Amino acid sequence: MEDILNSIIFSNPVRNYLIVLGIVLFVFFIRRVLSKSLASGLFKLIKHWSPTIQQHEFVELLLRPLEYFLLLTAFIMGSNHLIFPPELNITIYNRSNDPYTLHMLLQTLLQITFSVTVIWILLRLMDFVALILEKKADLTEDRTDNQFIVFFRDFFKAIMIIIGSMVLINILFGQHIVEKLVAGLGIGAAALALAAKESIENLIGSFIIFSDKPFRVGDSVKVDAFQGTVEKIGLRSTRIRTLEKTFVTVPNKKMVDSVLDNLSLRTQQRVAVKLELAADTPSDGAAKVVRGIQEYLSKHEDVEPGYSVSLFDFTKDSFVLQIIYMTNILENAAYVNLREDVNFAAIRILQENGVKLAMKTDTPPVQ
Repeated sequence: MEDILNSIIFSNPVRNYLIVLGIVLFVFFIRRVLSKSLASGLFKLIKHWSPTIQQHEFVELLLRPLEYFLLLTAFIMGSNHLIFPPELNITIYNRSNDPYTLHMLLQTLLQITFSVTVIWILLRLMDFVALILEKKADLTEDRTDNQFIVFFRDFFKAIMIIIGSMVLINILFGQHIVEKLVAGLGIGAAALALAAKESIENLIGSFIIFSDKPFRVGDSVKVDAFQGTVEKIGLRSTRIRTLEKTFVTVPNKKMVDSVLDNLSLRTQQRVAVKLELAADTPSDGAAKVVRGIQEYLSKHEDVEPGYSVSLFDFTKDSFVLQIIYMTNILENAAYVNLREDVNFAAIRILQENGVKLAMKTDTPPVQ
């Protein structure tokens, strides 16, 4: 048995292969328990930041990246007992008389995988910090805080991905490539800024939206030809759910530069209705209709003082009555019901006074 364990295969004794295999298999079978234990221990250290966060929420965020991290760590620690077989270290290609071997390729892949796992864990930690802040923001009535947190979570995650990409480039091509890339970015900063002009303007627009607060998530807005409810304010654009339930993406620059009507901030709604009475309506009949509608509006609890009912205009075919009133009802369904009540009341007053609406007359064609 000892001879078998000491026998050499590919420059390594069988004993070392078994040690590495045992370490990896051991960590593989206990990775879930070990990951949960590590995540739970870390949660106990930071739970005082936000008592409302449940432990399972934190564990679910870190469980999978921690599993991969533990497996990779176990493999790296175990592989220290092995020597890469010289007979397998074949040259893949030569780069400026500097051979790139299979051993170098495997090391590069291992470094990339390990770096991606670490970046993954850092991104999940950012999600957890954002979750803590969102829980605190939920305690306030202002929904802007929630969207502000989502905005900066995405912003810092984008920065982390850029940094991670630079690390991966360094692993793949070496530090000199990163230095040249940074120098190239410095030289071509003007060209880069010009190419990314729209994106930069939209990013600046998002900061303006959060600082000036012309609208918030959940507000009903109208910008250009679009009207709907703001569902998300992103790094580049604002998402609006229109009245037709379509999902419109508007660049933040346009949201800042355009004339924007925040319908959610209005304090009252205005109603203007015109009634065209028949041309043969007696003057006293028209006056009774005006007084009747005025009396109805004065008694309606949802109609604000300052309403107007008047003989606005007349033509050869009709007398035009104009009804203008304001209401403090902002909810759409209740607003529609109010208009319906006033319209029915106007019809009833017309009928009580024997007044008819003007009929459309068709002019016979000229022979």
